[in-house]
Formats: sequence, C-alpha cells, structure tokens
Amino acid sequence: MSALGGGGTGVVGGTGGGGGAAPTAGGAASSGGGPAGGAAQGGSGGQAGGAGSTCGPANGAKRVIAFGTTLDPQGQVCESRALAQSLANPSGSQWRAKGDQKRSYRFKAANADVAYRVVVPMSWDGKAKLPLVMFLHGAGNDESSYLDQNNKQMVTLAQQHGYVLVSPLGYQGAYGTFLRLPAVFGQPAEASKKIAAITPESETTNELSEKDVINVLELVLNEYPIDRTAMFLTGHSMGSAGTWYIGAKYAEYWAALAPMSGPFVQETGYLWDDIRRMPNFVTEGTQAESLAGSRVLKEWMTTNSFKLQYKEVNADHPGMVPLVLPDVFSFFDGVRTP
Repeated sequence: MSALGGGGTGVVGGTGGGGGAAPTAGGAASSGGGPAGGAAQGGSGGQAGGAGSTCGPANGAKRVIAFGTTLDPQGQVCESRALAQSLANPSGSQWRAKGDQKRSYRFKAANADVAYRVVVPMSWDGKAKLPLVMFLHGAGNDESSYLDQNNKQMVTLAQQHGYVLVSPLGYQGAYGTFLRLPAVFGQPAEASKKIAAITPESETTNELSEKDVINVLELVLNEYPIDRTAMFLTGHSMGSAGTWYIGAKYAEYWAALAPMSGPFVQETGYLWDDIRRMPNFVTEGTQAESLAGSRVLKEWMTTNSFKLQYKEVNADHPGMVPLVLPDVFSFFDGVRTP
C-alpha cells in the first residue's frame, strides 16, 4: 500500500507504497516491555504486570482512529509483550548485543519469520538505560532500506547521539493506517474514500502490519533497558503516515513524534488529545507532492496550540530525508534535555 504512490528517485529510493512464556505467544529465538508493563528476564520493565492470560483480545470491533484498523491497542500491547517474553533468550549470543544488527522473529499470526533491524550504541556500558528511536520506512522499501542509504547516515546518527534505533518491516502493510495520496490533511473527502475502500483483505493486511510494529518494539523493550521517558517515533512517506497513526494510537510509548514528508492525518476521527502533550517535529520538501497538505497541517496545529516545530527543505520527496535527519535526532535530544 502506497502512501505517496510510485517509486522514488534520489537518496532514499522508493517513495510511497509499499521473562516467562505466555500462552498467546509463538516460538523461535529472538529478543520486548510496553508502555507500562513488566519486562521479562533482563528487561527494563515498568509497573508490575504480567502478560499471557490477562490479555484482552487484540481484535476489536471499532476503529479507535477512523482511518485505521479495528485492533484494540491495549489488547495488542499485551499480546505483543507476551510474544516478546516467550521469545526471550538471555543466554543467546545476540542478547543485549551492541552495534548494527539484522534480526528476525517468528510471527505466528503471519505464519512467517519477519525481519527487523536494531542498532545499539557501541558506547553503551551494558547497564545504563538507553533512549530509543523507532523508524518506519516508506512503501516499496524494507526495514533496512533507509538505514543503508546515504552511507548509513541514520545508523551513524543513532550511534553518535546514543540511541537504540529500531526499524521494523511493518509486515506487508502500511502500519495500520489506510491514508495515502491524495488523502492528506485538509482533504477529508479523500480520506473518506480511502476508508470506504477498505476490504476484509486490506483490513487483515494492515492489522498484521500494525501488529508487527508493536511486536518488534516489545521485543526490544523486553531485551534492553530502555528509558521509557525517552522513546521517539519517526518515519518517512508511508512511514510518516504510520508515525501519525502509531504515535497517537499507542501514545503511552512516545515522548515525541517526527513525521517526515507525509501529512497523512485528518482533523476528525483522530486522537489529537492523546498527542497534545508531545512535541512534534514536522518536516517537508518544497518539491514534494504533499507540501500543501503539510502547510495546512502546520497552520492548524499552530492555531490549536500543539507543540509543533516545522521545517521545509529545498528537496523532493525522497531527497528531503538526508537533509532533515540530523535535525530529527537533534530535536529528540532537545526533548530529552530541554
């Protein structure tokens, strides 16, 4: 599913498109916690709490966000945490490893082994709590595409700034949101068309994509001592749409959001109050097709007193990414130490 449609050119390539075992989890080796849940062995943990049999159903009956899936966020977090705890392997060679790592886990709902990428600062002492950045890629890419672009710029920035960088695949979908061009901010009729076009097949595909994101986040939270007050979400194009969607639907995770070139959110049917406390850094390219939508979004968020920083760079849709990435990491630093 494409956020901005078609293949791209330039630095980033394609633009839009595309502790204990728990009874709900599947098996295989890999390394997950949650907004406020008990981590498994060696995890960072939050409030005490178990997974497994205490989980409510992840498959809900209503759309928490009008343009997203019917997955229940609390049920999904609990399910993902149970999965992470069942896969935890503290005696494994990868457990709490440092550096740039390509990993995978067994995703039972998709009947597949699904890849993800995690980068842990080489400077980490193995004990200190770590801040985290999750990055959501644009369509037509995978969990490694953007991390490998521009001489691994994003990986280098994460190492320099001391963040755990997590990049999920977002299995075969758009992270749970159904918005894409021309359904940018300020175009509610176009958004309604996208919602009306949802089919049982596209619903299932996007549910699996959303689940994958939360699964991977919980895998990392369960393994590494993450600073739960310093978790950030960013993404480009379809990943920008995912940043708006995952950022609000699972708001308890995030300290700030940084969507890049993709104003795929609407005034109605969205959880604006759930992100009101968060700083937001919206970036856009002046040659991108979504520019007008980003400018309308900027004015609306400013008028409604959201914590917004906004920046445009002279670049097309894919070319804006390497220009704004240093600012994105600096923005996250500023949220941590205002």
